[in-house]
Amino acid sequence: MAQRTPLHAVHVRAAARMVEFAGWDMPVQYAGILAEHEAVRERAGIFDVSHMGEVIFRGPKALASLQRLFTNDLSRCQDGQAQYGALCRESGGIVDDVVVYRRSAEDLLVCVNAANRQKDFDWLHGHAFGAEVTNESDAWGQLAVQGPLAPEVVQKLTSVRLSSVGTYRFTEGEVAGVRCMVARTGYTGEDGFELFCPADAAPRLWAALMEAGQPEGLAPCGLGARDSLRLEMAYRLYGQDMDDGTTPLEAGLGWVVKLDKGDFVGREALVKQKEAGLSRKLVGFVLTEPGIPRHGYPVLQEGKPVGTVTSGTKSPSLGTAIGLAYVPPALAAEGSTFAVEIRGRPAAAKVVKTPFYAKKPRPQ
Repeated sequence: MAQRTPLHAVHVRAAARMVEFAGWDMPVQYAGILAEHEAVRERAGIFDVSHMGEVIFRGPKALASLQRLFTNDLSRCQDGQAQYGALCRESGGIVDDVVVYRRSAEDLLVCVNAANRQKDFDWLHGHAFGAEVTNESDAWGQLAVQGPLAPEVVQKLTSVRLSSVGTYRFTEGEVAGVRCMVARTGYTGEDGFELFCPADAAPRLWAALMEAGQPEGLAPCGLGARDSLRLEMAYRLYGQDMDDGTTPLEAGLGWVVKLDKGDFVGREALVKQKEAGLSRKLVGFVLTEPGIPRHGYPVLQEGKPVGTVTSGTKSPSLGTAIGLAYVPPALAAEGSTFAVEIRGRPAAAKVVKTPFYAKKPRPQ
């Protein structure tokens, strides 16, 4: 039986369309994916992301231990700052992509993907290097309020001065009387906050936000809009765009791999791969002929398969078909062309710079 978040009953009462995702019964849409996508791009939307996991590193060895498991450099991360990166195997394959919230050098929260809750905990606990590692996933609820008007909505319910919380920064405070970790992070490309709260308080927090956000047109949003929003930004989705068999260098995440920071699990393999050269790269592309690319569709060059689409959709914001695909390095440069096989028919495609979507400046 699929697991349920603390907000499951709220979604069912709101007549959300529920689907199983990563072992969880989750809302895929409320009013509709296009309407929810537009709400986040133009106003504000609220997502239940309580299916994500939280693994905590504590103790005198917490920072040093996590530093040895994480591709990014936590020594450059200050208390109250979040950092994106990957956990790798010795082979360089990606265990997961995660966000680390540094509460102190002896208290770090690792936010992991829903499908990887147990796998990541087992991996982290098994390579703890002396830190105390606990899985607190069931204790937390997580709500994401995203969009250009998201700060106004959340500010109504808290005395925390949100303007002082920078991007990828966080603080502690009450929101609607609920003690939260308030983080200026997200998965949509828009401004907004992810609110980590006690699991049993999540329904109360959701209700307060929905009421406070009525003047701004705050819309409840499902996984469908979350996926189209993240793809317009070319944000990777674990299990689809990358997995244990791909490295961060291949997945275009070299910017969060700090090979000069000292040793970490997977570093030796990544150094060798970088020196030898990549055999494939993840690129963004648009179709220049009709069609919609989907996960698993073949990439063709001169009629022969040379790669694979990992994500694809018709962009709601741009009206064009966009996607991510692994291709040989010779086809990875911006402007390169290939075809995507869609139901037995080749559709022309072109490599473009990502993100696909540029955030609109707010009127002053």
